[in-house]
Amino acid sequence: MNGGGREGDRRDDEVRGARRIPGPRGAVDDLDLEAMERPVLPPPGGSTPDEAVPEQGAPEADGDVAPEADAVDEPEPAMTSATPATPATPAATPVLSHQVLKALLGAWALSACSAEETAAVEDHLTVCAPCADEALRLRDAVGLLHTDGSLDLDPTLRTRVMDGCLGRRPARIPVPDWATPYDAETARLDALLRDIGDSEWHAPVRLQWFEDERPATRRTTVAGVIGHLMAVDGLVSAALGLDDPLGRVEVPLSPARRTETYWAATRPPATRAVREPWRDLTHELIRTASLGGRNVAERSVSYGDFALPLQDALLDRAFECWVHGTDIAEAVDYPYKPPSAAHLHRMIDLAARLLPAALAGRRSAGLAGPAKELVAPGEPGRSVHLEVEGHGGGDWYIPLDSPAAVGSPHRAVAQVALDGVEFCQLVAGHISPVEAAAGQEGDREAIRDVLFASASLSRL
Repeated sequence: MNGGGREGDRRDDEVRGARRIPGPRGAVDDLDLEAMERPVLPPPGGSTPDEAVPEQGAPEADGDVAPEADAVDEPEPAMTSATPATPATPAATPVLSHQVLKALLGAWALSACSAEETAAVEDHLTVCAPCADEALRLRDAVGLLHTDGSLDLDPTLRTRVMDGCLGRRPARIPVPDWATPYDAETARLDALLRDIGDSEWHAPVRLQWFEDERPATRRTTVAGVIGHLMAVDGLVSAALGLDDPLGRVEVPLSPARRTETYWAATRPPATRAVREPWRDLTHELIRTASLGGRNVAERSVSYGDFALPLQDALLDRAFECWVHGTDIAEAVDYPYKPPSAAHLHRMIDLAARLLPAALAGRRSAGLAGPAKELVAPGEPGRSVHLEVEGHGGGDWYIPLDSPAAVGSPHRAVAQVALDGVEFCQLVAGHISPVEAAAGQEGDREAIRDVLFASASLSRL
């Protein structure tokens, strides 16, 4: 028999069926009427002080039935002043060790303890100074978790960190200034490729360019885009005396035909395994260009129908990395920003320097207006003032009457204004010439010729 424990008494009562002294009268909805209606027999051999019966004359609860006289063998002892009533009390706070209570502090700070555990912990904190200090620190820490802002990381965080690292980290091999745009754009694209999953390498990508006065498209995958970049990078590696990534077989020089050759040779389609050879090739190109000596920047790189010096060829490859990196980013829903202002300015400058030759080619094909004959030597020819605004912007004067240098004497007959990124999208064939110009003034035919010549620079 558990003389002092309430739980022990309750179990013994249920076994013996003895009536217990009722506590303070509560609401009728709280009464256990069925238990009060059951007849209760005293235990054999009489009752103990802990098993007293109600006081005589005490009011009975509704439905409480007194035991019949013939239901007992012995009369119940009367309640005396020597037999104190035991009032009903809530369950006692559990007794827990210091180690257990200390382990509960974290849950207590998060309000994750049960009522009994909470009471035990708070009783302990009144007598244990170290645990009280720890509880205060934990509560302060929990307060920091409750913030109105989102706990999700900024999706552009990695891009900003990479931009900062690429802008500040000194290279082990000094990279020529004219090769830094290619170095930066290949690194940015590689960071994107590292972040995507295996399935995203098969995400569909739509390549766009401008051909025969109308937009052209070709569908491939993320892996197919990287294969395309590697195939065209092979033109630069050939100019530097490096191995062709397409192998030793005879391959054409045209970027489009090299790409088609690569795609035809990769059946089934390429997977993420293409990333490593592409990245190795970009590293090798940068390393060779950096160690190539003083005149390597002027080494000619043939594209089949035209050729560029190595410094312009690597700038062209940087432009392609950015454009196709944007294509991939849109396909996999990845944040991707334009190049730095300095690098974007160089890309725009390259396109402006290529426009006179592009205009001459369109004239020979009957797609542009005729050039004006210059009568007197030194007479300034006509030009279109190309004003590029915003990121990487500047002013260029595109000659209309001869494939002369952009900086030759000129007389502006028209002006066209575009955003820097918008102009690059036009050059990449991602927007049509009729949608590109934000502002136009002057000779409309000259403006049209320049805009369509800009779009003609695009290719697969």
